[in-house]
Amino acid sequence: MIVDGRVLRDDFVPSEVVHRHDEVTLLSETLEPLLSDGRPDPAFLFGPTGVGKTCIARYTLAQLREQEPTVRLAYVNCWQEYTRFRVLYRVLEAIDRAVDVHRSTPKDELFERLSRADDGPLVVVLDEVDQLEETGVLYDLHRLPHVSLVLIANREVELFASFDDRVRSRLHAGTRVRFDRYGTDTLAAILAERTDKALEPGAVSDSQLRTIADAASGDARVGIGILRSAARRGERQGMESITDEILGAAIPDARSAIRRKTIEGLIEHQRVLYDVIAEAGEIEPGELYAAYERRVDEPKTNRTLRNYLTKMVHYDLIEAVGKRRGRTYRLVDDDGEPDGDR
Repeated sequence: MIVDGRVLRDDFVPSEVVHRHDEVTLLSETLEPLLSDGRPDPAFLFGPTGVGKTCIARYTLAQLREQEPTVRLAYVNCWQEYTRFRVLYRVLEAIDRAVDVHRSTPKDELFERLSRADDGPLVVVLDEVDQLEETGVLYDLHRLPHVSLVLIANREVELFASFDDRVRSRLHAGTRVRFDRYGTDTLAAILAERTDKALEPGAVSDSQLRTIADAASGDARVGIGILRSAARRGERQGMESITDEILGAAIPDARSAIRRKTIEGLIEHQRVLYDVIAEAGEIEPGELYAAYERRVDEPKTNRTLRNYLTKMVHYDLIEAVGKRRGRTYRLVDDDGEPDGDR
């Protein structure tokens, strides 16, 4: 049933994008100075999870490099690389300048290496940039004339609230590319394009693709996950096409897999917060912070903890109930509903 499993991977970048034309155009126009030895303003890609921000960034930069192969590219996922050292190291690694770098290498030396790597323009994509613990690295990168920034995050207000004045003033003039949730028709069309390349003809029906799109609620990551789970189930069972029964089982299975992967990707302090909420069922911020501080050796500031919690809300791991003083936190189950509400 599966002809090309790569097409069903989350990180697959299609050779043609037809459903984000305006966003591609705006990002392309922002990066255009790179084609004439110029330096573009920083580009920000904002929107909820699963709306194609990372895909569009990768696609647009691939198109740019076809026109100008001298442009170098460094992609950093700040969910994993959330310190100044880790970001600088990943950028140096992407351009083959990380030889002899060790954990004990001073961060300033990493920056000096990058400042000397000026033999061509370098675009640094910082995905999940709102996960950075040390946003000063953005100031480092921005002040290098050969480095251009593409920053991907969920919401502008929360991202800029995490910046100090120095970083905020440098990046304020950047271009904003905003992404909305996919509609059911659009997401079904995206899934159909993937299906054409990934599966045998007739493996899944149009009505089933709409069922998947509807279940995904505008999140392409979830939709592709459901399609992938259903195809694998069908193939294991020796089926030539996906049955409604297989699809019905694949929907919760894919949601669980995505949730599990997201939880596994939480950094240590986020995971402690998540575990405290899970054990409490529902908890108010003061109690949550106190329990967190008892479990870690070097607690983060309340501001950082709020950023962590906000990020987990964006990824539908937890829900914030109420506002300000009356707020509480509780887990969200695999169906996107608060635990205990079913």
